[in-house]
Amino acid sequence: MKTSIQRASERGQTQTPWLDSKHSFSFAGYRSRTQDNFGLLRTLNDDEIAPGKGFPSHAHSNMEIISIPLAGTLTHEDSEGNQGTITVGEVQIMSAGSGITHSEINTSTTEPCQFLQIWIEPQKSNLEPSYASKEFDYEYLHNHFATIASPNRKHGSLLIHQEAWLCLGHFDQWYNLDYHLRGESRYNRDTRTVERHTGVYLFVISGSVEVEGETLAKRDSIAITDTSKFNLTALEPETHILLIEAPIK
Repeated sequence: MKTSIQRASERGQTQTPWLDSKHSFSFAGYRSRTQDNFGLLRTLNDDEIAPGKGFPSHAHSNMEIISIPLAGTLTHEDSEGNQGTITVGEVQIMSAGSGITHSEINTSTTEPCQFLQIWIEPQKSNLEPSYASKEFDYEYLHNHFATIASPNRKHGSLLIHQEAWLCLGHFDQWYNLDYHLRGESRYNRDTRTVERHTGVYLFVISGSVEVEGETLAKRDSIAITDTSKFNLTALEPETHILLIEAPIK
């Protein structure tokens, strides 16, 4: 097993009059010296948008874009005619495919909106653009990693066009569990070893957790590769974790 930890204080940052964004990887004008990406996971931004502000209509292509609100509300509109407002407990995924323009606006006039913005490269280029959102209630996330996006829509998850699984979990203090990776493994004839096709990027939204002997606090993250499973223990009540399993090779 290989691991690499990024502390919350080590993330990049973009600040404007209406946006405070923390970056886990290189993004826009920020260039990380150590983390451009984690395999096909290209972006994990921790955004706060001021009331009445947001990202005006702009274009994307060939990217799977997932939004997870942590506070407030976020309103989506796109060139395919999709529109909707999501809040805490809901997840939104947009497949930019062959090309789409969209806006993401905090329509509240009083409260900021906080959300996680995740970009993952798709398996195939120039797919038909699509949009979906879904609510995942607290009980569904309690003391296990509930799948919110997957390549096969299993367990009521949203569809992502990649061999990737996104999970959320709310854990009680001292709750312990193993996570077993779901991506394929392949035998390397040259090295005579089994290689994992996917790895896990684990991000602590709130609380703290111990992962294979390493303690992670709020907004810390750990990249995990070359293993089929790992163990974690929640160290605080209401520990909230995002887990992204994605191709790394």
